[in-house]
Amino acid sequence: MKIIADTHCHTIASSHAYSTLMENVHEAKAQGLYAIAITDHARTMPSPPGTWYFENFNVIPKSIEGVNVLRGIEANVLNSEGNLDLPDLKGKFKFDWIIASIHDIAFKGNKSFDECTKTWLKIAENPLVHVIGHSGLPDYLYDYEKVIPVFGEKGKLVEINNSSFKIRKGSHENCKKIAIICKKYKVPIVVNSDAHFCMQIGRFEKAIDMLEEIEFPEELIVNSSNERFNAYLKKHTCFFQDM
Repeated sequence: MKIIADTHCHTIASSHAYSTLMENVHEAKAQGLYAIAITDHARTMPSPPGTWYFENFNVIPKSIEGVNVLRGIEANVLNSEGNLDLPDLKGKFKFDWIIASIHDIAFKGNKSFDECTKTWLKIAENPLVHVIGHSGLPDYLYDYEKVIPVFGEKGKLVEINNSSFKIRKGSHENCKKIAIICKKYKVPIVVNSDAHFCMQIGRFEKAIDMLEEIEFPEELIVNSSNERFNAYLKKHTCFFQDM
């Protein structure tokens, strides 16, 4: 199984990551990746990049050293109404790639099963969101059978996050269940590193091992081929505009 793009990566702008944008791009090139997404955290995380960091994204080329670079953000889900902390850029920039994720430090909603189900259903309705980030968190269980088909209907990619197998205790089995239900309902996924250091870019071993174990169909992995990835970008994002 080959993954051609890493679409969840952080830079020193996130303050708890350790590599620059260019170091991440260099590593993506070294790993033979077709594309990378820079998805630094939105404002509710500690010491986040300011709004003007995102407003100035236009200075970053869409291709650097032969690697396509998506200018993105990892937005925090704030509450059970599905509100996100996306910055108001007042039309100055439109993100190529938006991940919506729950983090303990930012989420102020109810963590019950029913409320988390409601939360993700609200996120599914948000037309700005492309990716459902690391949703296998054991403290935020939701009704996978009910919600995942809606993600598919609304064009959201369900993320299988390699870092969840390493740092998010209790996530492994939930990620597996999520992947099995995505397979059942033919809901596309995206496999990401969630890199916070450049040497994690393009490393997906744990995620791939799990997907191979359950015989997950490669045609449902959006970033497993240039053609599938480009088709998603053209249909759901603004990446190819002005290129």
